[in-house]
Amino acid sequence: MIQVDSSGAFSTNCVGVKCLPFPLSFSVGEADGSWMISAAAARAGELIDVLTRTANDTVVVVNLGTNSFLDEDDRQWRPSLIAAEQGVDCTVHRLGAWARVSIGLSEEFLVMDRSSLPRFLGATWSPYELALVDVPSGTTPAQLDELALVIGTAFGNEPVLPHLAESRFSLSGHDDCYLLVESRDAAVPASLLGRMLALLAGSALIEAGGVPSVRVPEPENALPERLLGENPHWIGNVGTASGDMVTVKLSPLSQRWHLGVMPPERARYTATLDLANGRWDLGSH
Repeated sequence: MIQVDSSGAFSTNCVGVKCLPFPLSFSVGEADGSWMISAAAARAGELIDVLTRTANDTVVVVNLGTNSFLDEDDRQWRPSLIAAEQGVDCTVHRLGAWARVSIGLSEEFLVMDRSSLPRFLGATWSPYELALVDVPSGTTPAQLDELALVIGTAFGNEPVLPHLAESRFSLSGHDDCYLLVESRDAAVPASLLGRMLALLAGSALIEAGGVPSVRVPEPENALPERLLGENPHWIGNVGTASGDMVTVKLSPLSQRWHLGVMPPERARYTATLDLANGRWDLGSH
């Protein structure tokens, strides 16, 4: 069971000037021994436990942008001050001014225990840019400089894990909604899709019931594994939501989802959450 709050990505994000509900999108592919995942809509804090299950014990915050912490001149606080405000212990590695001209890098790296991430990514603030990479414990300042070089010179959606032999995952988030994930764990794609289905269903129950939060079960792995075994690209939206029942309409796509693509009227599958019985079912059309 997971708790879904009204501050979640599916509850707070919308599409276009008409503010249409944000669809669930999910794409996965394999590259150089790791799985590349593109997904929306989700906040890093809603998924971080799934992403770090097999990660190293140390995680580096390599990029951070937010409007939640601004000084009197409307300049963002340094990442280290944000960590201190959140009560998170971390080591600060300063890159210097050269990081300003590098896409995807903050001037400060925050090196923290992965168990501190839920507190750091608490629901009281939102990053519009966020990038995380795990590293082995005891990583030296020189090795962190090498990490900065890899991240700072990566082109577009180029995978970075092939250049970081001891890292297990990386995450890049945009607008607290869009995610690009790399993972060496073959179980992560299905687990991540299952979590997002639960988040979407939970947001629908919150809206239907007018409640601030709800606890919902995640589907068994067989459900998302079946979907991803059939097609690597999916889009989904809520069909119905009432009482303790939610349906999610799911359709395969020919390529990775992009903004403006809406779910087709007729779905390939319907995933149904029966909250009273704590179970998910998948039916085809």
